[in-house]
Amino acid sequence: MMDLQMLTTFFMWCTIFNGGILIFWTGFCLFAPDLVYRTQNAWFPLPRETFNVVIYAFIGAFKLIFLAFSLVPYVAMLMIG
Repeated sequence: MMDLQMLTTFFMWCTIFNGGILIFWTGFCLFAPDLVYRTQNAWFPLPRETFNVVIYAFIGAFKLIFLAFSLVPYVAMLMIG
């Protein structure tokens, strides 16, 4: 049976892991964009402009999902706990 403390801990770790992935992915795209493009272009050949739009959209979608399903529930659990 899950209690409030266990749920809070679960959402804390979800927030840490998903936040780390978001920071890593964003940092990689900011500091090594050519490496990311070359790597992905080997599997999915796209023009550079299209790739930039797609990767920006994916980072934005991941950020929204991270906020809605990790960070907000964690903060809510902290507030009610």
